[in-house]
Amino acid sequence: MQEREMKALVIAAKSKLTRDGDKWLVPSQSSGRNYVVDPNPQAPTCNCPDFELRQLRCKHIFAAEIVIERESTTTRTRKGDTTTTTITETVRVRYSQDWQAYNAAQTQEKALFQHLLHDLCSGIAKPPRVKGRRAFSLGDMIFASTFKVYSTVSGRLFVTDLKTAFEKGYLDRLPSYNTIFRYFEKPALTPLLKALITQSALPLKAIETDFAIDSSGFSTCNYVRWFNVKYGKEVDAHDWLKVHLMCGVKTNVVTSVEITGRSGQGSADPNQLKPLVEQTAKHFNIQEVSADKAYSSTKSHDLIASVGATPYIAFKSNTKALAGGLFEKMFHFFSYNRESFLEHYHKRSNSETTFSMIKSKFGSSIRSKTSVAQTNEALAKVLCHNLCCVIQSMFEFKIDPNFQSKESAPAYVGPGSNGGEPSATYSVNLLAEALNV
Repeated sequence: MQEREMKALVIAAKSKLTRDGDKWLVPSQSSGRNYVVDPNPQAPTCNCPDFELRQLRCKHIFAAEIVIERESTTTRTRKGDTTTTTITETVRVRYSQDWQAYNAAQTQEKALFQHLLHDLCSGIAKPPRVKGRRAFSLGDMIFASTFKVYSTVSGRLFVTDLKTAFEKGYLDRLPSYNTIFRYFEKPALTPLLKALITQSALPLKAIETDFAIDSSGFSTCNYVRWFNVKYGKEVDAHDWLKVHLMCGVKTNVVTSVEITGRSGQGSADPNQLKPLVEQTAKHFNIQEVSADKAYSSTKSHDLIASVGATPYIAFKSNTKALAGGLFEKMFHFFSYNRESFLEHYHKRSNSETTFSMIKSKFGSSIRSKTSVAQTNEALAKVLCHNLCCVIQSMFEFKIDPNFQSKESAPAYVGPGSNGGEPSATYSVNLLAEALNV
């Protein structure tokens, strides 16, 4: 294979070629312009400098021929010299909505949300009684804090909903709205909220086998200021948190999540791939993982393969198929079987859908002021989203989630015992395993 043909494979695989009548517009690899290619089989032409100098097939002509062959099927008949060409057109797939299940889930969501959240939080053992004023249990405070985020209203307006939950028996004691704000600032809530997010996704482990990874920002009430060299003045803007998550592509449930700052060590997307994949692999059978080009590297491919999954990660424009191993194999698969690769890769859009669901329903901004409280509030948003996904799946897939272990309660590990972090253990009854989905 000639060098120009190798370059043409890269152009056809990673660039968008546009049909313009009988001609094709092929993007240049070195500039932002497009070259006009006439793919006439008898005398193909291109207006690029290489073709004008040599009058031979250039890489742009080869790329156009590859795309034409990929998007069309040609059949020839022996009688006569006729040729029939069938052009394959892209048809937008439309999915039907199970409106009966959707309506039932939406009309009962708030009541079921409180029940499932209480079931989750009941698995957290209460601290031992000590002298002095009786403290609120972490289970009650996580219930109150998460329910407050679900309500999307201010702390004062939320008091009415909290009193109703207390009357229903979801709380042992009724906290004030200021108490909720104070508990959001406790670092002990962070590992518990992460554990609850993982546990809330477990009822869907029989349904989810393909996953997507991405990150998105949530603005905060804090401001950052810097000197803008371009305009020669100081400017300020809202600071923001970066939420990294891994979600299932069928129900959009989040299986693992990490929170970082907007910049600094660990905030880059590839740095969070390992904890996200490994945490999900502990509880789910991962078959595919799709991600955008920010995660494209040999290390990312090998990491995903180490848990028995196939990576479908977009390749950067300067990628060269010389890395070897799984990375090179997937690049060749992408180059020669682009449509098949993209069918798997485009599942990545479900991660964007997940962020859109969270932000549109629970807000795209964080109200808390301190860094710990902001992290806990962001995790609470994800937990609310997961419980909503479980409720929808209860009606759509007929699952029966049961988060609390009735055999034994976990021991309390926290201030007053060994000085460690609180822990929680749950068992999940999965009727979904009996479904053939």
